[in-house]
Amino acid sequence: MSKPLLVLDVVGLTPRLLPYMPQLSKVGPCVPLEPVLPAVTCSVQSTFLTGEMPSEHGIVGNGWYFRDLGEIFLWRQHNALVGGDKLWHAARRAQPGYTVANVCWWYAMGADVDWTVTPRPIYYADGRKEPDCYTYPPSLHDELTHRLGEFPLFTYWGPGAGLPSSEWIAKAAQQIMADKSPDLTLVYLPHLDYDLQRFGPSSRQAADAAAALDGVIAPLLDAARSRGATIVALSEYGITDARRPVDVNRLLRSEGLLNVYTQDGMEYLDPWTSRAFAVADHQVAHVYVRDEADLPAVQKLCAGLSGVGEVLDEAGKQRYGLNHDRAGDLVLLAEPDAWFTYYYWLDDARRPDFAQLVEIHRKPGYDPAELFFDPVNPGAAKARAGLALARKKLGMRYLMSVVGLDAGAKAVRGSHGLLPSAVEDGPVWLCDDPQLELESVKATDVKALLLHLAGLQPRSR
Repeated sequence: MSKPLLVLDVVGLTPRLLPYMPQLSKVGPCVPLEPVLPAVTCSVQSTFLTGEMPSEHGIVGNGWYFRDLGEIFLWRQHNALVGGDKLWHAARRAQPGYTVANVCWWYAMGADVDWTVTPRPIYYADGRKEPDCYTYPPSLHDELTHRLGEFPLFTYWGPGAGLPSSEWIAKAAQQIMADKSPDLTLVYLPHLDYDLQRFGPSSRQAADAAAALDGVIAPLLDAARSRGATIVALSEYGITDARRPVDVNRLLRSEGLLNVYTQDGMEYLDPWTSRAFAVADHQVAHVYVRDEADLPAVQKLCAGLSGVGEVLDEAGKQRYGLNHDRAGDLVLLAEPDAWFTYYYWLDDARRPDFAQLVEIHRKPGYDPAELFFDPVNPGAAKARAGLALARKKLGMRYLMSVVGLDAGAKAVRGSHGLLPSAVEDGPVWLCDDPQLELESVKATDVKALLLHLAGLQPRSR
C-alpha cells in the first residue's frame, strides 16, 4: 500500500522568503531545485509531472503560436496538450486504483485523475464574466462552493489579486482530503506571484505576502499530518528584481516584419501575414519567423535590442531542452533585470480595447501590468471599475478598463523565466521524510522522487 502524499506548489518560494514562513520551514530542509527553461508555470509543472524536458512534453511556455490554427493562445487548460507519461499513470501501473486530486495545478481539464478543481469563469452569452471553477466530478463543484462560497476569481489574477484565492484553494484541498482521502493531493498556491511581481522580491510587501501565506498553509499541513501523509513543498521558479520592459514586437513592427490589421480604428496583431512576431512570456519570448531566409536578419535585429541577453537558435534551443515545434524559430532570453511586453501598436490611440482589460486569453502575450490599477491615475481606474460593476449589476454591457499601458509595464518590479543565477533566488524543494537526503533536485527528477516517497518505486541513484 502506498503512503498518502501532499504536494504543495508554492509559486515563487525561494530561500530568501523562507525565514518569513516558519510553519512551511518546518516541513524539512530547504534544498535547491533546478527548474527548466522557461522557468514559468506551465512548463515547469509539466516537467514535474512527466519527468521530461519541454522538448519532450511540448509545453514550451504558458502559451505559444499554434501553427496549425494560425492563432496565439495562452493559458489553455486541456491536459491532452501535455505529452509524456504522467505521474499518476506511473503510480497506477505500480498500484492499480491509485487516486489523485488535482487542486489548481495547470492543464487540469480532461486529466484522468479522480478529483479536479481549476479556475473557470462563467462566460455568459451577453459578454459577462462571473467567478467560478470547473470540477470533476461535477458534483464536487457544489460540495465545495456550499461550504466555501464561489471561487474568488478576481483575487486569483488582476489588480485585486491577493490572499483570498490561495485561502480558498487551501480549504478546498483540506475538504477533499477529509472527504475523499486521495492517495496523492496536488495543490497550487499562487499568492507569492502577486506582490513579488508588483514590488519585487526584496520588498517589504514580499516578506508580508510570505508571512500571510504561511498562515494559510499551516492548517493544510496539520490536515496532512493528521492523515499520516508525507508532505512535499516545492516551487516552479524564483521571482527576481526586474524593472525594464522590452518591446520586442514594436521593434519587429518598426522594421516592417510584423503586420497588423485594423477594425473600428483598433489594431490587431496579424500572425497570418507577419514575417516575424514574438509571443512574450515573462523573461522569455518566442519569435516565429515565416520565411527561413529572414532568420539571420531577425536574429541580428533581436540580439541588438537593449534588454535581450541571448538569442537561441536551433542549437541553443536544443542545449536547453526547448527544441520542440511549438517553440519559436528563435527564443529570446531577457537580461536579468528585464522582461518582454507583448505590445505591438505604435500609437496608444490605435490600441485594441482589450489592452486595458484583464484579458489573459485575448492578449498575444503575458501582461503583468494587469496586476495594477493604471498607475497614471489609479483613482480614475478604480472609479471606472466601480462604474463597470454598476453596469454589470444592471445587466448592461461594460468594459473593465483599469489596466495601464506603458506606465503599467514600467511599474512592474519582479519577473521570472530565466534559470536562476543565485541559489537564494531560485526555487526550492522541502520534504518531511527524514530518510530522503538530497543536496539538490532537478525538475526532471521530481516525478521519480514523488513515486519513491509514495512507496511505489525504489529511489534511483
